Amino acid sequence: MDLGLKDRVYIVTGASRGLGNASARQLVADGAKVVITGRDEKTVAGAAAELGPDAVGIAVDNADPAAAERLVAAARAHFGRFDGVLISVGGPAPGFASDNTDEQWQSAFESVFLGAVRLARTAAAELSDGGVIGFVLSGSVHEPIAGLTISNGLRPGLAGFAKSLSDELGPRGIRVVGVLPSRIDTDRVRELDALSGDADAARASNESRIPLRRYGTPEEFGKVTAFLLSPAASYVTGVMVPVDGGARHGF
Repeated sequence: MDLGLKDRVYIVTGASRGLGNASARQLVADGAKVVITGRDEKTVAGAAAELGPDAVGIAVDNADPAAAERLVAAARAHFGRFDGVLISVGGPAPGFASDNTDEQWQSAFESVFLGAVRLARTAAAELSDGGVIGFVLSGSVHEPIAGLTISNGLRPGLAGFAKSLSDELGPRGIRVVGVLPSRIDTDRVRELDALSGDADAARASNESRIPLRRYGTPEEFGKVTAFLLSPAASYVTGVMVPVDGGARHGF
């Protein structure tokens, strides 16, 4: 299936590893060009080099108010156009309501929530008909995940923002979508499993509650995001799409 991605240009944040990287890889594999970001200059440069000539890496922090305009400018400077953004941010500090500090909440709000809002607002001002804004969120949008209280507080708010934005931008032909991963086999998920004290037992317990009885692969996630960002999904907007092996049973 031709997704219509050839020569389209996307910004993918948090793409030096994990789900952002998997999404960027699939976009490039399907013919798109990408500007990828990460906080560490050496790491993001290495990730861009692995993706090849259709990728440029820029070290930015999503919490930086100047990041969004810098990234859009880079897309236009390197590739001559800008068609969309996938906003993927690192997971905030784990913990429970009783032990997460004000500083952890503030830091996560700046990077996970407000940084994402700024990126989306800037993209909205620069995109035209056919543009798309995507958010990598979490299954916690619908159901909280034990031990990830900060994430549980911020991700549903971003989903609400994304849905509001889809209503505002729809008349201009700009789509807004969210992707809700659950147990995808990334470094982040393996780290969370290890926090239990027995990573193997935690994984087995989690897999037993997933109808497909396994963790998803980053490649599977990347294929879903590439489709949702592509012209092939031109009539899909305002939705939160779970990529979770059937773990969410509600509508």
